[in-house]
Amino acid sequence: MADFKTLDDLDLDGKVVVTRIDINVPVEDGRVTDTTRIDKVAPTILKILEKGGKPVLLAHFGRPKGQPNPDTSLRITVPALEAALAKTVTFAERPDRSSIDAAPADAVILVENTRFTAMEEANDPQMAGFLASLGDVYCNDAFSAAHRAHASTEGIARLLPACAGLLMEAELKALDKALGNPVAPVLAVVGGAKVSSKIDLLKNLVSKVDALAIGGGMANTFLAARGYSVGKSLCEHDLTDTAKEIEANAKAAGCDILLPMDVVVAKDFAANAEHRTCGLDEVADNEMILDAGPQTVAILASALDVANTLVWNGPLGAFELTPFDKATVQAAQAAGTRCKAGGLTAVAGGGDTVAALNHAGVAQDFTHISTAGGAFLEWMEGKPLPGVEALKGK
Repeated sequence: MADFKTLDDLDLDGKVVVTRIDINVPVEDGRVTDTTRIDKVAPTILKILEKGGKPVLLAHFGRPKGQPNPDTSLRITVPALEAALAKTVTFAERPDRSSIDAAPADAVILVENTRFTAMEEANDPQMAGFLASLGDVYCNDAFSAAHRAHASTEGIARLLPACAGLLMEAELKALDKALGNPVAPVLAVVGGAKVSSKIDLLKNLVSKVDALAIGGGMANTFLAARGYSVGKSLCEHDLTDTAKEIEANAKAAGCDILLPMDVVVAKDFAANAEHRTCGLDEVADNEMILDAGPQTVAILASALDVANTLVWNGPLGAFELTPFDKATVQAAQAAGTRCKAGGLTAVAGGGDTVAALNHAGVAQDFTHISTAGGAFLEWMEGKPLPGVEALKGK
């Protein structure tokens, strides 16, 4: 596992703990409409208080583009934060160390949107130095922002004793079990619309996993590369050579590529459209592939039965439209059943993935569900995450 310290490794008593969190939450009519991210970070804040530390919270909100903007002020999150923590939160528009020190020992201080200055995203040393001057210890609990080398995620971590918060710790441990030091055999399931958005991901996975199942619209590009007609399906015909290259790399690495063996097709992209299941060589020119068929699901279920580790990103079909959600739901439920039985470590992430697993009713059964989006994808691509790298060896 990565060499990083946790909250348990540092003495926080009497220390000001500058803590990077992600509370970039949805807001409507002047209030937070989904407190999930706030609820998830609350345990880290409470643990800092329990250990005698004074948390000073850093976060971004919306897209202010480096300028102060009242529409993207973090002030709007204060009531939700107070509800989650069951204590008062002090909002600091212009923080300084003297006012922080003057606050009660058990105060929680939320600093205004870090992206109200362009210095944040530029990882400006002056900005990092200012943020570091606010505290004695740095804690990063925002894995979702760890792929960004910003002043509040990377720069400050170089200047203070640093550790991972509870969320960051859980995420890194789960990811290490999935691809860092997994128990073989390892199966990856990758779906979604386009190969072009996941080329780096696919190239990395074929060198790391024992089997790679490809679904969704991106599977159509691989099927076209194998010479099948995909009708009017979503397909990146200009990337068939890339698909062939990925298949060749997989073969050289001993990774089995699992593509649909049968498909569900329709003439219209609509819920409950007239549809049929057919073989790969039976797709008509006026039909589009909207889901994998039952034979494909059975093969994937067999692969799940022998796998010890699963990494999942993306749906297997147009899961937002019934009945083209069937393959995603059935495969996800098969994975969830094995997880509950203790036979599978399953880590999943990405916006559509989380929605698909919730739709299938199995999100709670997976070992770990990452809501980090871009950071999760870059980790799957094998790229170092600046916010994580800055914690190593601290």
